[in-house]
Amino acid sequence: MKITNRPFGVTSRGEAVTAWELENACGAKAVLLDYGATVQSLIVPDRDGQGVDVALGYDTLAEYEANGDYLGATIGRVGNRIARSRFSLDGREYVLAANDGENHLHGGTRGFDKCVWDAAERDGKLVFSRLSPDGEEGYPGTLKVMVTYTFTDDNELVIHYEAVSDKDTLCNLTNHTYFNLAGEGSGPIYDHTIEINADTFTVVSDSKCIPTGEMRPVGGTPFDLREAKRIGDGLALTEQDEQMRYGNGYDHNFNLNDEGLRFACEVSEPTTGRVMQVYTDMPAVQFYAGNGLESVNPGSCGRKYHKHEGFCLETQYAPDSINHPEFPDSVLREGEKYDFVTIYAFDAE
Repeated sequence: MKITNRPFGVTSRGEAVTAWELENACGAKAVLLDYGATVQSLIVPDRDGQGVDVALGYDTLAEYEANGDYLGATIGRVGNRIARSRFSLDGREYVLAANDGENHLHGGTRGFDKCVWDAAERDGKLVFSRLSPDGEEGYPGTLKVMVTYTFTDDNELVIHYEAVSDKDTLCNLTNHTYFNLAGEGSGPIYDHTIEINADTFTVVSDSKCIPTGEMRPVGGTPFDLREAKRIGDGLALTEQDEQMRYGNGYDHNFNLNDEGLRFACEVSEPTTGRVMQVYTDMPAVQFYAGNGLESVNPGSCGRKYHKHEGFCLETQYAPDSINHPEFPDSVLREGEKYDFVTIYAFDAE
């Protein structure tokens, strides 16, 4: 893997930002920004060997700062939602920044997606790191975080998340890349098919998408994606299914089967033949079909992005897991290591 870099601009806070290009032996490329440890672009081949960018992104730093859609960003300290922006840990209540109505979303007002990370090439990999201070966005403990990107010669984008804290805290890191396997800016994702290795999904209480605590079997619902289904067919059921109405489409947590590093999802696009498989050792994945996507500025394609023009597969602990003891635990204890891997593997058929 060849790594090069170039200046990408200066933030409104006066911080210099660098774009890092990872190119594998096949000529496929990933461009990453140290602003938000963000995937800016991802060029992979179709069935004819033609490379196109399958990740939604912006060409300028100002556009990333102006938009609140988390395109390509690393999310933390805790991805997804925490109800009422508060939680109790070891007998103490913590109040977080409320940035989604009364709830806390994707790490708060200035989450990891809005920070400039340290970046370095190590052993042929690109390592982003940052020190999240005690009290940042309301979280306890000083958290040392590393996110390592590798782009293999098999067209696998490997993301390795690591963290340690000097106090008990929460940690639930993920990546918020919007994918469109026909190419960013090519239009809606309706003809993509998706398969998710999950027998249950997390039920939400209303349109705020806060979990009730129920993990419901997917059978007989639009969430039964254990065999590949066309995304557009599922979205067509939005008004007929209460859970789909609450999310305005797919915006739900799927509880993955099995444990360890295993197959989680597969998405295919028929016109290009591109296939993306996701592998992870995280317990769950959020499938978001871009129901609320409306960019303020034009994307890399030269026009604004609109509803359903990209999808996200965010590997994670379940939303609001700290407030649901029946869910897998997102608590990171003092001195313990947070250590998870997610792989986005690309092919064409």
